[in-house]
Amino acid sequence: MKVVLSRLRRAFHCYAAQRAKVCLLIPAICLLSACEGKEPLYQEQGYVFGTLVDVSIYGETEPRSRQAASEVMQEFQRLHNMLHAWQPSELSELNAAFARGESKAISAELVAMLQDAAQLSQQSQGMFNPAIGGLVQLWGFHADEFKPVQPDEKQIRQWVAANPQMSDITIVQGRAQSANKSVQLDLGGYAKGYALDRAAELLRKQGIHSALINIGGNVLSIGRHGKRPWRVGIQHPRKSGALAALDLHDGEAIGTSGDYQRYFMLGNVRYCHLIDPRSGYPMQGVQAVTVLTRGARAGVLSDAASKPLFISGARGWRAAAGQMNLPEAMLVDGQGNIHLTTALQKRLEFTDKYIRPQVEQ
Repeated sequence: MKVVLSRLRRAFHCYAAQRAKVCLLIPAICLLSACEGKEPLYQEQGYVFGTLVDVSIYGETEPRSRQAASEVMQEFQRLHNMLHAWQPSELSELNAAFARGESKAISAELVAMLQDAAQLSQQSQGMFNPAIGGLVQLWGFHADEFKPVQPDEKQIRQWVAANPQMSDITIVQGRAQSANKSVQLDLGGYAKGYALDRAAELLRKQGIHSALINIGGNVLSIGRHGKRPWRVGIQHPRKSGALAALDLHDGEAIGTSGDYQRYFMLGNVRYCHLIDPRSGYPMQGVQAVTVLTRGARAGVLSDAASKPLFISGARGWRAAAGQMNLPEAMLVDGQGNIHLTTALQKRLEFTDKYIRPQVEQ
C-alpha cells in the first residue's frame, strides 16, 4: 500500500470490520468483547511488514496497556526497518554485498536469524528458502502494489539453475558471505513470526498476562481473555469471513499462508507470492495452509513452517508437516477441498456445519 496507516490507539472500541478483512486470521473474540464495551480490552493498530498489525491487551489499565502496546509497535517498526528486502535496510545492504561477492559485517541479531532460518530451510529440504529473493523480485512482489507481470522464461530458468540456498551463506566472526552470488535474502516468510515472539517477550517482561498479537494473520496468544481462552477465526480463502474458529491457549500461535492476499491475476490464472524454488513459478493448486504451533519459537514456526506445506501441495503437504514437526495443520486445495490432521480437527469448529474435511493421521 502506498498510504501507510497511522497507528490507532483505542480502548473499549469495536474492531473495524473493513480493516479486519485484510488479515489472514480474524481475532473473533476481540471483535465481540470490544463491541460489548464492558471489559478492559485495549487495542492498538498499525501498518508494518506490509500488513495490518494489532495488539490487544486485556485486564490492564489504559495507560499501562498503551505503554506496553507502544513498546511493541516500536519494536515492530525497528524490525521492519532492519529486514526490508527492497528498501534501504541491514538486509538489503547484505544482499548487495552478496551480489558483489563480498562479505559484510552484520548484527548479532541478524546472525541468529539467518542461522535459524538456515536450520528451518534444511529441515524442510529447501521448501522454505529465504535465499530466493531474486525470484520474488522477478515476479514483481518486491513492491507495495502488485502489477501483473510475466517474467522471461529464460530468466526463471537461470535463477532455478543458480539454485540459491541458505547453505550458501557462511558467517565467520560476525561477517556474512555467500558462495553463490544469486543468493538474495527475503525474510518475508520469517520476520512476522520473529516479531510475534519478540512482542510476547516484551509484553511478558512488562508483566502483561493477557494479550493477543496479530500480524497480518499470524496470531500469538498470551494468557486468557478473562475466564475464557482467546478465540480466533481462520479466514476463508475465497469468501469474506471465517472458514473455522478455535480457542488459542497461552503461548500458542497460529499462522496461515494463502494465495489470496499477495497475488495478481493474468487472464484466469492466479499468481501468488509463494514461489516454488524448484520450478521458479508461484505455487498453484493450493489456496491456503494453516498451522498451529506452541513453545518458545511459536511465532517463528507459525510463519516459516507453513511455507513448506504450501509449496509441497495437496499430495505432499502431510509429509512436509511431519518433517516440520507440525501435528496440527490444515490445507485448502485449489478446488476448495479441506485436508487436515486429526489433531487439528479436534480443535477446529467450522462455520459451515456441512463441511466434510478429509482428515489425515
